[in-house]
Amino acid sequence: MRDQALFDKIDLHLIRVLHTVLTERSVSRAALRLGMYQPAVSAALKRLRDLAGDPLLVRSGSGMMPTEVGQRMLEPAAAILRAAEGLFSDVRTFDPRTATRTFRIAASDYLDPLFIPSLVARIKNEAPLCPVEIYSLSAETHYHAQLEQGDIDVVVGNWLKPTDDLHMASLLSDEVVCMVSKQHPAVRRGWDMASWLEAEHIAPTPTYPGARGVIDAHLDALGVQRHVMARCTHFSAIPAIVASSLLVLTTGRQFCERFTDRLPVTILPCPMELPALQYYQLWHARSHGSEAVGWLRECLKKTAVALRKPLNIASADIP
Repeated sequence: MRDQALFDKIDLHLIRVLHTVLTERSVSRAALRLGMYQPAVSAALKRLRDLAGDPLLVRSGSGMMPTEVGQRMLEPAAAILRAAEGLFSDVRTFDPRTATRTFRIAASDYLDPLFIPSLVARIKNEAPLCPVEIYSLSAETHYHAQLEQGDIDVVVGNWLKPTDDLHMASLLSDEVVCMVSKQHPAVRRGWDMASWLEAEHIAPTPTYPGARGVIDAHLDALGVQRHVMARCTHFSAIPAIVASSLLVLTTGRQFCERFTDRLPVTILPCPMELPALQYYQLWHARSHGSEAVGWLRECLKKTAVALRKPLNIASADIP
């Protein structure tokens, strides 16, 4: 009888608060993600603690962490939310005009700065009732587990060696170029491979200790090394840094072209023969047959095509 009484006190909203608080490890961040006021989330957490007979989330240093009980509840809570979301949306043909499914996409900010805004605009235009959540990729991101658990639908990236047990489809191929300030000596003098390697470069901060970015991994394979003098976690902030310094950013042309009209920067050819950057989308087998996720993947593909033509779009995916 007690179990039934306990069950009657639990609703789906409470489960969503539980999962979000445990995932974010912060009441304030959970409130932002849920679109709730922080006191309401705190009140829901108090109810959850009373029901569980456990604190669920405790302070650890300057942050918070789940208790052992909270950690055990995380996956069951995620499973309940996935089942609830798919209960009605996945049992019938996906119609973007009437669907209310939430789409979750993870992508790094080194993509074309217009890509994510254009993607969200396309989704909201064609599926106006579907919420969209965009997540960043960082050292703390375990995108494979998130795809497997259904926490995200699609990941967009350009790693040299993506996980081979995920489905993959190419989005675009982008020529490697250099962005420099208009005051950089190479604008007047030009440069060769040696002077490019000796120049002071800026690069994104590695996603984890010892990690190598795509450019540096290619240079490693050639047995050479560039002179990286600055690193920045926020890739979108790098163009402004380049504009006010003599640092060199080496990345895709499509990214660089978005800033030449807004900042005193210019694009120079890269004197190294580096292969084009390949961007692709990844998804898990669990969502491979989903009409909704298939529609989302098509939106990603159309957005890439619309931003720049022609693009190297692959129609086949890798199981």
